[in-house]
Amino acid sequence: MPLTARIAVDIGGTFTDIVLGRSDGRLFLLKVASTTNAPAEAVIDGVARILDLGEVAPADVQDVLHGTTVGSNTILQRQGAVTGLVTTRGFRDVLEIGRVRTPDLFDLDWDKPKPLVRRRHRQEVAERLAADGSVVAPLDTGEAVHVAQELVADGVESLAICFLNSYRNPEHERLARDAIAAALPDIPVCASVDILPEVKEYERTSTTVVNAYLLPVMRRYLERLRQGLSDLGVAAPLLIVSSSGGLAAVETAAAKPVFFVGSGPAAGVVGAARAGAAAGIRDLIAFDMGGTTAKASLVADGEIARTSEYEFREGISTPSRFIKAGGYLLKVPAIDIAEVGAGAGSIARVDAGGLLTVGPDSAGAEPGPACYGRGGTKPTVTDANLVLGYLDPAGLAGGELAVDPELARAAIERDVATPLGISVDAAALGIRRVANASMVRALRSVTVERGVDPRYCTLVAFGGSGPVHAVDLAVQLAMTRILVPPLPGVFTAVGMLEGELESQRVLAWPGSVDRLLEPEVGLALERMAADAADELPPHGSAVQTVTCEANLRLRGQDNDLPIAFDPAELVASGSGPVARRFFAAYARTYGYEVDEPVELSSLRVIVRRALPGAQAKPARSGEGTSRPRRALLEGHGWQDVPVIRRDTVPDGAVPGPLLVESYDSTVVVPPGWSARSDVAGNLVLEAAP
Repeated sequence: MPLTARIAVDIGGTFTDIVLGRSDGRLFLLKVASTTNAPAEAVIDGVARILDLGEVAPADVQDVLHGTTVGSNTILQRQGAVTGLVTTRGFRDVLEIGRVRTPDLFDLDWDKPKPLVRRRHRQEVAERLAADGSVVAPLDTGEAVHVAQELVADGVESLAICFLNSYRNPEHERLARDAIAAALPDIPVCASVDILPEVKEYERTSTTVVNAYLLPVMRRYLERLRQGLSDLGVAAPLLIVSSSGGLAAVETAAAKPVFFVGSGPAAGVVGAARAGAAAGIRDLIAFDMGGTTAKASLVADGEIARTSEYEFREGISTPSRFIKAGGYLLKVPAIDIAEVGAGAGSIARVDAGGLLTVGPDSAGAEPGPACYGRGGTKPTVTDANLVLGYLDPAGLAGGELAVDPELARAAIERDVATPLGISVDAAALGIRRVANASMVRALRSVTVERGVDPRYCTLVAFGGSGPVHAVDLAVQLAMTRILVPPLPGVFTAVGMLEGELESQRVLAWPGSVDRLLEPEVGLALERMAADAADELPPHGSAVQTVTCEANLRLRGQDNDLPIAFDPAELVASGSGPVARRFFAAYARTYGYEVDEPVELSSLRVIVRRALPGAQAKPARSGEGTSRPRRALLEGHGWQDVPVIRRDTVPDGAVPGPLLVESYDSTVVVPPGWSARSDVAGNLVLEAAP
């Protein structure tokens, strides 16, 4: 019987991680340099190499799972399509007005993000629907086609349609969509009723515009990727990780890219939650540090923190309900992840005021940190860690990537040490401290700022550089336990192998919470579940799970909370239990209890289907010997620090200082901390009592 395999791919700012899991339980890992300007090329090259490494024929690949940063990078770099908006007369400036908020009331230097659609590319048509969906003024499809043609003549490459109150009656948007698509077959067109049929005009418009902005870029990328895999002989389905952590068909990602902006880090959080559950840990902070950014997410009482909307922006990007208007709003289901522009490739410099700064710009894979010797001359966090002795001077990624400590020292001396008048060692420590301070912001934003005490959580550190910085961050938050899962440097890709197929549908259903008891609700949920199931790829488990959610809020309030419910429970117990769960969620979110009338805004159905299980864990070997390396430990000076292989760490605690190395990452264990392996292959770091 021939070997079959599943492949998972995660693109980062510096490396593209590829994992191949064979049907005999063997796992093969590969890190290749990301190709920033053509991200599909690194994936295609890496898949070809790992097929050879794993001795698997292309035709025997069952599926290719992929987490992509194409959507997020397109927004950050403002490289999306020239987008046009067709909307109801009088609502041309919805994107400009937004929520009439600022992220920081006292920041007088704040500049509002420029809309993704220029005002000249926002055109109106004379149609109107009432709040109940009845027609006040009919749509003239000829007018809609005419304004769309004018926009395309002015250079527009993608079109969004968003009419007032269309969530109650989709007819006008569908008529306009079909007429424009027929008249302009080469222009992508998306209507808000196909993306977000929910109340809130600004949220719906912003989400639909982001989708249109990303459409051509994402389609080109996915088409190139599919063609490249086909050229290799890989005909397996290509599945993309969504922002909510589920896997979807490539066709869904190509049509609705706004649901995949957070694709990259989502699988890592899902994997961290699973690792915590296997270790008996229910309260944890998932911390992922890659080459460009660092991400943090909270898992409380075993539940992944999720949100129904978030704002994507530069600086610190967080779904906090209390920080609004700082970026581009995406009202889509997503894992609640805070992200900062501090990663291993983040560039260090001294600003005009004489202060050391790190990031948010990154050296990426090309030219990369100075130590790579690929033309990069600016010092980065990786250069600092190499100079401090934390990284193997013989090379990274198991020696596949050669590094030169002298190039790192020269860059730090020129750009940081000399301008500040300090030694290279002090400058390297300073770079590390500043980077740590940025990353602590992300950890605080998902804990302290939300009323959660991080001291009672375990830090789950992964990403190529997460374990290098984990203890420093834990100390700043008074945390005493860290879990480093197996294969931390490719952990997000490994997490995809344990993923589930997922599809969602949402339907506006405004009114009192008692509307959940209406007979029509059951019929609507069944129809939504059937539509969602039809969107799932036709493979995986025959068994699927259906989760129903009601988006609830206090009467008269604007923001709602998703509350899961069982339709059978409604029949047996009414809406009371659902309302009580809402009150408990409200208290957790906002910090105080309420007892007010509750209203319903929309219904959501989530359909999931399992894929084949995860592959075997990495093997453990025997004792193994240590070899010391000179490293500068803050507060302890230069020391000869033992370096041991990850697979030789025993079950009993080994006191620091210690450097634990594997193919994909290095774990720094300073004095006052110890390391041990648990039965699941995790590395557990603990502070001395």
